[in-house]
This record gives sequence, structure tokens and C-alpha cells, in this order.
Amino acid sequence: MAKIRFKNVRHAYPPPKGQEPVYALKEVNQVWEDEGAYALLGPSGCGKTTLLNTISGLLTPSEGQIYFDGQDVTGLPTSERQIAQVFQFPVVYDTMTVFDNLAFPLRNRGMDETVVKQRVDQIAEMLDLSANLHKRASGLTADGKQKISLGRGLVRSDVNAILFDEPLTVIDPHLKWQLRSKLKELHQQIGVTMIYVTHDQVEALTFAERVVVMYDGTVVQVGTPVELFNQPKHTFVGYFIGSPGMNVLPCKIDQGFPVFHNNILTTPSPVGSDLSGKLEVGIRPEFVEFADEGIPVVIEKVEDLGRYQVVTVLHESDVIKLIVNEDQTIPSESPMIQFNPEQTMVYCDGWFVEGADHE
Repeated sequence: MAKIRFKNVRHAYPPPKGQEPVYALKEVNQVWEDEGAYALLGPSGCGKTTLLNTISGLLTPSEGQIYFDGQDVTGLPTSERQIAQVFQFPVVYDTMTVFDNLAFPLRNRGMDETVVKQRVDQIAEMLDLSANLHKRASGLTADGKQKISLGRGLVRSDVNAILFDEPLTVIDPHLKWQLRSKLKELHQQIGVTMIYVTHDQVEALTFAERVVVMYDGTVVQVGTPVELFNQPKHTFVGYFIGSPGMNVLPCKIDQGFPVFHNNILTTPSPVGSDLSGKLEVGIRPEFVEFADEGIPVVIEKVEDLGRYQVVTVLHESDVIKLIVNEDQTIPSESPMIQFNPEQTMVYCDGWFVEGADHE
């Protein structure tokens, strides 16, 4: 197990002849604490897998250093980093039994067969593979093969970290929750550092203690699921976390407070009036409500999701979403909305602006 630190890490893949390099990682300075459970969350193409492969040694970054417990491992090959990696699609030896597949990493390191059997039995039970241990892997479904792949990553106890690259992509939806829970349970048992790549916020938020949100090759925020929901530091985090995501609306600043289409909004504290850049106000749908006075809107759509409704409204040409509980009434005439002042945030060029009282 190891504390992993990135220092000024950037990476560009070789560009076509005559073109400038495009950086998949623009600059990452990040620490993964020993024994932590982390998720790397972001859309396809944001740099998640590139970052994961620089940790494992499959890629050497173009710039910067990577440290394991203070030791510079930037130039070390994968074989010397003591990393287990589970890929998106199952990698199994079809001609071997399930037992032999799981035992392979341990036998490859010369471990005693008694220890091998004990460890394989433990992992097989956790992944519901015990009944198939003596069957050939070729006869299993895609779900079963990915369980083997997961098990091979989990079976070693001497690793610095276990890396998961969207490992549940081929798993049936009804099994995903079960496997996420089992991975979390195992992490609590053995305490090894785990880094889990996904573009699915549900996977990230249910597995990880801390979520690393990536956007366009950059880490934009690291935090607990609650922190990411309540205090998004970037508009992308607000948009990407939550369903529906945060409302992000254009604004101006007047005497420290945002003005949205001539509607003066209140925030927890005023912001500086010298901001330059693209100014926006962010508010989650959970913190917008219908009121007797406020911002006049036109109701565009109502989606009934059972326990609550998602209502889409328009003010001028801007779309705003709000969540209405099932026992609340949606006004039929001259609807108006209000924003919760404590949850109304100002952003400049995508980044959260601290209030003057916090500077």
C-alpha cells in the first residue's frame, strides 16, 4: 500500500506529423492517500484512463513526477510498481479453471499453495464464484468473466494500489450495485488504496470515499459526495453531479450580488465587483421553488418521477429546472420562482467565486 502523489504531471500523445501536441493531461497535482477509496469521475475523453495508466506505469508522462511513499517511480516499469489493474473488458485465460485464473497472480510470485487456496477461496466467496471454481472460464458469461478479472486484481495482498478502469461496463445492471457493494466491503476489510475510473456518477458516489472530478484533462475538484453536491467548485461539477444537474445561468454583478435578467439575487455574502470574465450564477434544482413573488417563468415541461416531479421552466430564453415534491402544487397561472439564497453561487469563467466575507 502506498501514498501516491502527482507533481506537475502532464501528458501528450504523439500528434500527427506537423501538428502541435494535444495534452490529454494538462497539469495534475494530486495526492491519493494510503488506504483511500477514490473514484476518478468525468466524461469520455477527459483524461481519466490516461491518468490511471500513468499510475500503473503503462504510460510514462510527458512531464512531471509520480511518487509512491516519497519514492520517484516515474521511470519505473509496471512490474516494479506493485500495482493490480482491472480493465474495462475481462481479461481471462479461457483454458484455465476459475480457480487457476484467480490463483495465477499468486503462483506467479511463488506463494505457498496453502496460502493460494485460502486467498482464492476468500475472493471467490466474495464474488459468488465458489460454485464455479473448478469450471473452465470459457464456459462463463461476460459477467462471470469480469468477476474473474476483478478477483485477479483483488487476490493479491502485496499491492501498492488496485486500479479499476470502468470494470462494470459489461456487467448486467442488476449486478452492478451488488459488485460495487462488495468492492467497498473488501476495501474496508483490507484497506488497500483503490482508484476506480468511471463516467457514471452513481458508481463513483456509491463506491468512493473521495471523488476526483476531471474535465478536459484537468482535476477540477476533489471531495466527498456531499461536498461535490453542496459546494461545486466548478460549473462542470455542478452540471455533472446530480440529476438533473445544477442550473447555470448568465448574470452580472451589481454591488456584490448577481443580477439575472434584471432580477437581483441574494448569495450568502457579496462578491467582488472587479470580476472579469464569463459570469454565471449556479443553483441546484433542489433549491429552486415556486413562490408568490420572485422571477416570472413559463412552465415548459413537467416530468413525474413518482416521489417528486422535475419541472422545466423558462425565463426569457433561459431554461431553469426545479424539483417539486409529490405533495406540492404546481401553479397553473402566472408562476414565479425563488432561489434559496444560501445555495446560490457565483462563478467566473467556470470557477466558484468566494464571497467577500470568506476572502
